[in-house]
Amino acid sequence: MATSDTIKPYQDDQVSKKQQVADMFNNISGTYDFLNHFMSLGIDIIWRKKAIRLLKPSAPGHLLDVATGTGDFALEALRQLKSAKIIGVDISQGMLDVAREKIAKKGLGDRFEVQLGDSEHLHFDDATFDAVTVAFGVRNFENLEKGLTDICRVLKPGGKAIILEFSKPRVFPVKQLYRFYFNHVTPFIGRFFSKDKRAYGYLPESVAAFPDGRAFTELLQRVGFRETRCLPQTFGICTIYVGTK
Repeated sequence: MATSDTIKPYQDDQVSKKQQVADMFNNISGTYDFLNHFMSLGIDIIWRKKAIRLLKPSAPGHLLDVATGTGDFALEALRQLKSAKIIGVDISQGMLDVAREKIAKKGLGDRFEVQLGDSEHLHFDDATFDAVTVAFGVRNFENLEKGLTDICRVLKPGGKAIILEFSKPRVFPVKQLYRFYFNHVTPFIGRFFSKDKRAYGYLPESVAAFPDGRAFTELLQRVGFRETRCLPQTFGICTIYVGTK
């Protein structure tokens, strides 16, 4: 059975998954936001809002947004957490270029900084951040356990990780409709709007191989998180995971 670390965007054994993911996101960075909102009917915006809302009681001041992409998750955090400052890291320069344009346009340079970096080798000291967020990024890790371990490392004791990721619905008929949409409609739309024909075929494959639900919370516990929670959204299409260091 394929696992999330063996599913690669281009299935080229000569190139690491990490490099393939970086290349893929560089290729689709210009259409990424549009396709995200279009293909999810805008529901992804609601998921981000609900996930960040879970951080409001602890009012974290210093956040790290891993696999920040074009910065939407971090920007939502800035909207809800008025005193927060955020560093976003990503391996795709193309995605970060889009994020920087948003930051400049919104005048948020004093609160939100993005850096090119490897999510599985975070270049920060231990216990640096009050919270770490990841939206639709962990399934792209080359080594999932290693990446989660590093997220735990850079969190302060008592800090929270909020992870938003696609999951697999298990209830009829949502399961069947979701599978058809993800396996047939999503790749078709992606090929039509994106110059990378393979990228939106990789999406359903990576979701299918990802250890979602209880398997993922167990993995969070194994790398050092406690008080883990799994909060399915929209019939299980997406899940918010919470862990405390």
